[in-house]
Amino acid sequence: MTNSLDIDHLRTLVAIAECGGFSRAAAVRHISQPALSQHVRLLERGLKRKLFEKDGRVMRFTHEGEAVLAEARQILAVHDQAMERLTVTQTRTITVGCTEHAAEQVLPEMLRALSTAFPGATTRFEIGRSTALADAVAKGVLDLAFVLDPGSAGAGHQVARLPLTWYAAASWSPPADGSAWPLVAFEEPCGLRERALVALDGDGHRVTVTAQSSTLEGVTAGVRAALGVALLPSSGGRPHGLVPRDDLPATGEVSLRMVVRRGLEPDVELAAADAVARFFSSRPQLRLVPTTLVRTTSGA
Repeated sequence: MTNSLDIDHLRTLVAIAECGGFSRAAAVRHISQPALSQHVRLLERGLKRKLFEKDGRVMRFTHEGEAVLAEARQILAVHDQAMERLTVTQTRTITVGCTEHAAEQVLPEMLRALSTAFPGATTRFEIGRSTALADAVAKGVLDLAFVLDPGSAGAGHQVARLPLTWYAAASWSPPADGSAWPLVAFEEPCGLRERALVALDGDGHRVTVTAQSSTLEGVTAGVRAALGVALLPSSGGRPHGLVPRDDLPATGEVSLRMVVRRGLEPDVELAAADAVARFFSSRPQLRLVPTTLVRTTSGA
């Protein structure tokens, strides 16, 4: 049996337990899955114990693995406390993702809240599309993210309802003589694109997508160029150079949801939720949704 245990290997073991699997633990540990599996093999070889066994398609802790996991948690707790006493500090990084639609308004408040709650931490933001952000949270790459869910339910929990508005360039005019309505939209897959197509079709309009983009800036640029109309959510303010169109069918609201990775510290999740609550409560035109935090790892 081994005379010593590698701290990194013990951290990997705990990460597997907290993340619910090897692939997510590898993402959280920022190592490849083969490297993570090697950590497990070295622990098993050194301790001469089988730590995992297959249960269908998943790997589960054996009885001996559970015992080693309990010891690993105790060892890491003592180790980390000793490092704190010896003033050896590690910079904490909190990673937050946000859909482009809410980034400009939500992220400044989020930065202030996290900086106040965790003065020694570094906050890293990632802006992207909701599907990619939710997937990054599920894999443990992001700590939490704010994503759009056009439906009535989705991953995480709802924090607000954002109004949906049709926008066009000031010089744009609706098509005449039964011509197809030009739509500027996000590239598929996109729930907002689908909602816009359904709404226009339901109002008796033929529709053609005249421009599409993977970014919000690309969509708004297409609308400013008078290539067509676009359906966009609002978290405050109007896109530069665009005017709302009240003559198009109402499409209601879209849900803004907060998704968090498995194992995220509750104090981080609560600080983020408080920041969002403060932001939306100060804007009566937006609808804050009081919720109880529900931890989840599924993507939207």
